[in-house]
Amino acid sequence: MDLKTNTIAGWVLGAAGTALGLSIVGGMIFHEERPEKMGYAIEGVEAEGAGGGAAEVPIASLLPTADAAKGAEVFKKCAACHTINQGGANGIGPNLYATMGEAIAQGKAGFAFSDALKAVGGKWDWDKMNAWLTSPRKFAPGTKMTFAGLSNPQDRANVILYLNQQGSNLPLPAAPAAKAEPAAGDAPANGADAAVNKVEEDVRGDTGSIANTGTPAKGAPSVDPQAAVEGAKAPR
Repeated sequence: MDLKTNTIAGWVLGAAGTALGLSIVGGMIFHEERPEKMGYAIEGVEAEGAGGGAAEVPIASLLPTADAAKGAEVFKKCAACHTINQGGANGIGPNLYATMGEAIAQGKAGFAFSDALKAVGGKWDWDKMNAWLTSPRKFAPGTKMTFAGLSNPQDRANVILYLNQQGSNLPLPAAPAAKAEPAAGDAPANGADAAVNKVEEDVRGDTGSIANTGTPAKGAPSVDPQAAVEGAKAPR
């Protein structure tokens, strides 16, 4: 091997080493990690750890302001599996015409409901439909329904109102009454207030009562007035 060949080989090895070094350094600087917060929200997929937030709004309080037209738009997410027209065919899921008020997991031209949904029993009322649309897997563990649920309460109210208008027409439930705030005098006492009240209610809290009800210890000096006088006359 002549000098020229050795020189070329040296340059090739040097370039390869430089490229390898740059690759290692670049990997150390620009490494890929999963972001803490995803950039795109995927509709219909439950966030991990969800469910520990604020208390759920009762569906009855949302229905009076619900919009069936908006519910029809929400229902488009369901149309891949369900029909809703009268006499519509079953698909991946059953036809949903006149579902509100109907027995759960029954009828629908013999649709093969899961045993998990059959075990729920009862009828599709407002609360059950709301719970089902919130999370089918929690409502009927083991259900064949793969849809994760609707996380937005108003979307659920809108689509339930729309479902009700498709052959059911159940009367809307009464909105829950607002909880009355307890009056100032009826507020439960905290630990300190309770202790103060107990002392004030106990008649033995008066100083005179303490003196009258106390039992002198054995060997304690007498507090009888006559004894005190006799004691003063005694030679010292």
